[in-house]
Amino acid sequence: MTTVLVLGGTGEARALAAALDGGARGGGVRVISTLAGRIADPRLPAGEVRVGGFGGPDGLAAYLEAEGVDAVVDATHPFAERMSWSAFQACAATQTKLVRLERPPFARDPAIDWREVGSLEEAAALLPAAGRRVFLTTGRQGLRAFAPVRSAFFLIRCVEAPDPDGLPPDRSVLLHRGPFTLAGELALIDAHALDVLITKDSGGEMTQAKLAAARERGLPVIVVARPPRPAARTVESVEEALAWLGEHAHG
Repeated sequence: MTTVLVLGGTGEARALAAALDGGARGGGVRVISTLAGRIADPRLPAGEVRVGGFGGPDGLAAYLEAEGVDAVVDATHPFAERMSWSAFQACAATQTKLVRLERPPFARDPAIDWREVGSLEEAAALLPAAGRRVFLTTGRQGLRAFAPVRSAFFLIRCVEAPDPDGLPPDRSVLLHRGPFTLAGELALIDAHALDVLITKDSGGEMTQAKLAAARERGLPVIVVARPPRPAARTVESVEEALAWLGEHAHG
């Protein structure tokens, strides 16, 4: 039996696990999905699920060997940099086949005042010049970068409540999980008089609505670029990942 490890936490990872698990019912594939465990009530994928870290590349390498993993699909979030490097190193050490499933980045819209930066700290440094009513949608990790900003209001949207320590003083926290709609994003912008959007270049359809809303209301968009990734084979869709596995993953 072929064993496939899906490093997950994304919609693409869940869709891939569902497709592989569906095939497994006919025999031939064992799919194991892993979640980081940072969200208390995650959406669980089909098949076997492992929650928690591995202890770095060495721990992941030991797990690959213990479970007899034939192929790894790194379908983590585009900003889960550490996990991707661990997977690359562990697969190299164990000679396990590896493919990266990563959704395409956001398409740059010429109708938007698009400002790309390399970090959350660089995004914070553009405030309040870029705007004083901030729609902050970068997730709950790294919000300390905005704590020094004293002359702007932040509407912070997260899936789970962030640590209250280190948040900007003038803020409101909105707990909501996508997908989001254009009407809903426009309503938020209007209700809070928001005048700038800050987001990570996570890509995907679930968060496109905020970019469309920013365009309609003429908001500048500050986009944190993706971190560097190891030079692994990369595909952009579940279908491509399944095709790669069909060609390369054999027990």
